[in-house]
Amino acid sequence: MMTKQIPQKTPAIHPVWLRTMHWLNAVAVIVMVLSGWRIYDASPIFGFSFPPGITLGGWLAGALLWHFAAMWLLAINGVLYLAFNLITGRFARKFFPLRPAEILRDLGAALRGRLAHADLRHYNAVQKLAYLFVMVDIAVLVLSGLVIFKSVQFPLLRELMGGYDTARVVHFVAMSLLVGFFVVHVAMVALVPRTLLAMLRGR
Repeated sequence: MMTKQIPQKTPAIHPVWLRTMHWLNAVAVIVMVLSGWRIYDASPIFGFSFPPGITLGGWLAGALLWHFAAMWLLAINGVLYLAFNLITGRFARKFFPLRPAEILRDLGAALRGRLAHADLRHYNAVQKLAYLFVMVDIAVLVLSGLVIFKSVQFPLLRELMGGYDTARVVHFVAMSLLVGFFVVHVAMVALVPRTLLAMLRGR
């Protein structure tokens, strides 16, 4: 007598908690960047301003409200993301080891358009470096943002940042690097659409 075999469910590439936090983080970053550009325009650091049409908030007070709301979402979501990654062991499993030789090898392959993406369960060295970088970059954004937002309440942090004005420059540079990461990330997703499907449905 033949028994019918039940097909086993393919293990998820990305668990539900990771996918949820990823998309919440994406929303928070987009809102913070667009509202941040409007805040920047109220007192530019450099000799240019962002076109109002690509900013969020309409005016300074409105932009600040959007910025602070997204700030809490980004900070809380970021802390939970790190906590879940550490508790589940995913952080060490996904991002380490990370060796300089592997980074150079995979970076060379990426520049030649030969970087493999056959198994989405594993990050290549360039991905590991990029994701670790963006975690640090977001942490710098949050810390420099605290100096700008509550300079008097965080005097030590303000001094470590080199003062209020320097913190504004650090915040802007960190934002620019985050936007650069976002652009490259979207471009890579366009080149490998399976990564988007995996982040939407987990498989």
